[in-house]
Amino acid sequence: QVQLVESGGGLVQAGDSLRLSCAASGGTFSNYAMGWFRQDQGKEREFVAAINWSGASTIYADSVKGRFTISRDNAKNTLYLQMNSLKPEDTAVYYCGARFSRYATDLKYTYATWGQGTQVTVSS
Repeated sequence: QVQLVESGGGLVQAGDSLRLSCAASGGTFSNYAMGWFRQDQGKEREFVAAINWSGASTIYADSVKGRFTISRDNAKNTLYLQMNSLKPEDTAVYYCGARFSRYATDLKYTYATWGQGTQVTVSS
């Protein structure tokens, strides 16, 4: 089963950019569709973006569409989330998840493996 480790979070100002990474190990990365989710204090974990096994198909939450880009490098076993034009409401812990399927989805319960999360804080 794949293990996941996120990195790249931090404290930024509104309008800035960040790129999150999720390094996978212990499995065949291309066997998994991947997703990014986020969770703010006291709230449910919510969908941000997902990508299929090859990177050819992506889906986004309406709240990040046009600002965030999900991508993957199967040769490096790494998932990315490029976040531009950040807003204070993007503040959360960001988690990457893996589902043993070739197809992307926003259904949180279908992701069996999660990383430990990386904090993103956007100040106004």
